[in-house]
Amino acid sequence: MTGMSKAQRFFFLVSGSLLWLGIGLTGFGTAHWLLYLPAGFFLFAAVTGICPGLILSRRLFPDRDSAAR
Repeated sequence: MTGMSKAQRFFFLVSGSLLWLGIGLTGFGTAHWLLYLPAGFFLFAAVTGICPGLILSRRLFPDRDSAAR
């Protein structure tokens, strides 16, 4: 796992749920397909604790403490 905190997982759960709610209220046939990507990734990150976006950002922008080692 990426060491994701419970607060981060909760954030992804709430954000993903709100996106899915918005897509559902708009209409699944009306909403653009691109909206399904973050909605799915957020819920995937909340359930599994694996977030590709966080992994990529930690590799691209390492902490200053870990870069000095």
